[in-house]
Amino acid sequence: MSQRKNVMIVAGEASGDVYGARLVLALRERNPDIAFSGLGGQEMQGAGVRLIDHFSALSVVGLTEIIPRMGHISRVLRSLKKILKIDRPDLLVLIDYPGFNLNLAKKAHALGIPVFYYIPPQIWAWRAGRIKKISQRVDRVAVILPFEKEFYSKHGLEVDYVGHPLLDLPPPSKDEGEIRTELGIGSEREPIIALLPGSRAEEISRLMPAMIGAAEIISRSFPRLCCIVVLAPSIGEDRVKSYFESVPIDIRVGRSDTRELLKIADVALIASGTATLEAAITGTPMVIAYRVSSLTYMAGRFLAKVPYIGLVNLVAGRAIVPELIQGEATGDRLVEECLAILEDGRIRKNMKRDLQVVREKLGHGGAAKRAAQIAADMMGL
Repeated sequence: MSQRKNVMIVAGEASGDVYGARLVLALRERNPDIAFSGLGGQEMQGAGVRLIDHFSALSVVGLTEIIPRMGHISRVLRSLKKILKIDRPDLLVLIDYPGFNLNLAKKAHALGIPVFYYIPPQIWAWRAGRIKKISQRVDRVAVILPFEKEFYSKHGLEVDYVGHPLLDLPPPSKDEGEIRTELGIGSEREPIIALLPGSRAEEISRLMPAMIGAAEIISRSFPRLCCIVVLAPSIGEDRVKSYFESVPIDIRVGRSDTRELLKIADVALIASGTATLEAAITGTPMVIAYRVSSLTYMAGRFLAKVPYIGLVNLVAGRAIVPELIQGEATGDRLVEECLAILEDGRIRKNMKRDLQVVREKLGHGGAAKRAAQIAADMMGL
């Protein structure tokens, strides 16, 4: 009988936690005896991963924002490196989170442990110099956006396009009426605006005031307006309630599946990130917002290699939804773009059509199973 396989898997943010969990489940379908440990969140833990630490303590955006957490991040990195050396997993699986994961990959490579980068960093967008580190430290790469394969292939990496793992998630099981009933939203409450301020504390503190301010102004045109604040699993309600407790509009906190909540929304105000693709899948018109520290923004502008910041626009290859970046991400500008979508049927119709094209470009599901096949091959299963 072959020896039980041991996998270390590392995800540093909410979306990676979800994708990592699906990969673990797909691998367990092939071989129930594989043991998993690493860095993640409740989704990966629920799939059977023994967590060394929770990603929420390490997940940050930006250069200045990372400084207060550097000590903890370094301690977790040292712990994982020690496990690599002592327990020697049969495979290291990395999910995005490049600064941390490429450091860990260097150690694994030096120890002769195979490294599989499932969902590599978006270095085609910025910091393309990292490709050298990836090619030196990573054995195989699985990409989830259609244009990524060519980029990695031309740098000599063994790369597979597996499709986007969002399409592996089961579709919302409830119809719009059931979702509204669960939230206590009557049929008279309209329109509905979904607010998705991000999965990190820094994102929420920078974007939530502008989003709430925009909602308050929009309510002057739509007195029956209802807002749903959609939170990542790692964010507690106490983190956001202070922003709207005294605001005289109908605001609810949603804890259901993100796509269920997006399904009933007429428009969404969304922090740049994976949630924009979830909105594309549900066909929800949106406005993308992005705001970081001035230093981080200046560095990003210098290093950026792409014309858009939103994944939806990058996949589409053109600006199909508005992007409000840094100084533009204000309550007034959010109002302007949001009202255009709510009040102009032509804009709304065209955006929904374009979002359907993005949905089709993301593939047809099965990303986790394809990635699991690669991982199994690397372990000789």
